[in-house]
Amino acid sequence: MSAQTDAARALLTLYDEALPVVYGYFVRRCGDRGTAEDLTSETFLAAMDAARKPAPPPVSVPWLIGVARHKLADHYRRRFAVPVGDVPEPVDPVDDWDAELDRIVAEAVLARLPEQHRTVLALRYLDDRSVPECAELIGRTVHATEALLVRARRAFRSNYPEGGTP
Repeated sequence: MSAQTDAARALLTLYDEALPVVYGYFVRRCGDRGTAEDLTSETFLAAMDAARKPAPPPVSVPWLIGVARHKLADHYRRRFAVPVGDVPEPVDPVDDWDAELDRIVAEAVLARLPEQHRTVLALRYLDDRSVPECAELIGRTVHATEALLVRARRAFRSNYPEGGTP
């Protein structure tokens, strides 16, 4: 049996366990079920393509989360390709505009950070994972993950504009 066949079967075996984890990863970050479903599909299609390669990667839930991170980054790259000045004004302005603007700025700052920083900040603060859970998902020790979080928070703060505007 080839490594390709083994990897594809491993992915199929892992599917039932991994699907809610991957989908949950996207739902918490997108807030839109349709987008989360699309990104989940893209993630599993990309995983199957990788499993069919001559030297497939070892398939696991953390590996799938890594694939998901890349799919989410692609989604945000497409989303932020339009300059903020070109976004139309809302028809019915809401009182939460300042909070929405802060969220947009925070997402833009997060998108500019290195992948390791984005990943650990998202796992810790968007997914509300504990530091040991983050460490397990990114394949680091707890101590190394704590140090990475310190650097990631510092990078986020230094890139976040004063007053919340870009």
